[in-house]
Amino acid sequence: MTVMAERTSHAAQMTVEEFEAISDFAAKESDTVRLEFIGGRIGAKKMTDGKHGAAIMWLIRQCMQARPELDLNPVQGIKAEAYRKGRARPDAVLAPIGHFIDTLKDWAEAEGILMAVEITSYDSDTHARDRVEKPQAYAEAGIPVYLLIDRDDSSVTVHSDPDPEGGGYRDAHRVLFGVRVRLPDPVGFDLDTGELKRYVS
Repeated sequence: MTVMAERTSHAAQMTVEEFEAISDFAAKESDTVRLEFIGGRIGAKKMTDGKHGAAIMWLIRQCMQARPELDLNPVQGIKAEAYRKGRARPDAVLAPIGHFIDTLKDWAEAEGILMAVEITSYDSDTHARDRVEKPQAYAEAGIPVYLLIDRDDSSVTVHSDPDPEGGGYRDAHRVLFGVRVRLPDPVGFDLDTGELKRYVS
């Protein structure tokens, strides 16, 4: 869950370096708050509910069965947006096993990531964050697939064919929970979304 704090329009834009210093400090002071920086705004990732976590674990098992040579990492922060000015904390990212082993800090390059995953939380920022800002940022970073598990309307949207020049994803395929959906290459497997019905509050 993320709560976004708007910066005032007359304030100077925060630099990535300033954000990373704040994020490092927050991580040392609290193990329940993780920050991200998308669209020039700071967001605080709060603790998720049990069904949110269970949905991530279910998806990890699906990925392990279909693509055992890949890891679905639920903790890795990434550099996102045009020119990597943003810092995002997806609910999970899919990449080859060991891909992040040499990452020194919280923020890995997006290159080599096959899919970013977000699961909506029940808060007022979900629409702007997960349905608008995150697909734009992940497409600009060149991540081939963005999977949005939307618990508000019990749907899954598979975004693919990113436009790194700022156009977002060229394709967005939405299905309701219970329908089998294809995660296109380079992910390359079908996802049976029926189990996701269990994780809606």
